[in-house]
Amino acid sequence: MSRYSEAVMDHFQSPKNWGKLDAPDRVGVAGVPGRSGYMVLQLNLADGRVSEARFQSHSCGATVASGSVLTELVLGRTLDECRALTVDDLLAVLGGLPPDKGHCTGMALRALRQAVDERE
Repeated sequence: MSRYSEAVMDHFQSPKNWGKLDAPDRVGVAGVPGRSGYMVLQLNLADGRVSEARFQSHSCGATVASGSVLTELVLGRTLDECRALTVDDLLAVLGGLPPDKGHCTGMALRALRQAVDERE
């Protein structure tokens, strides 16, 4: 039996919304780019909702999968709705993660919190 669910493997092998936005409205960073595992999340807003989301990460497959799922979850949401997202929301879509990979969803949410709270 695999250590990871099909959903985790799919999001790791074919991450959704990977890359950079040309001119993001909001940026959140968790970790230290170039020095450790990290995630950079970029958001664009339209009419008070997330219209585009992209991420980049240099870390393990579970972190990449968490960033991929996160970008899908935030699309169309208000900043307040984004703030309400939890680790459990990400884990539900991912089909869970092994206990030693729990920090991966936390990294994605830290990047999100920083992005939505920027300039507020």
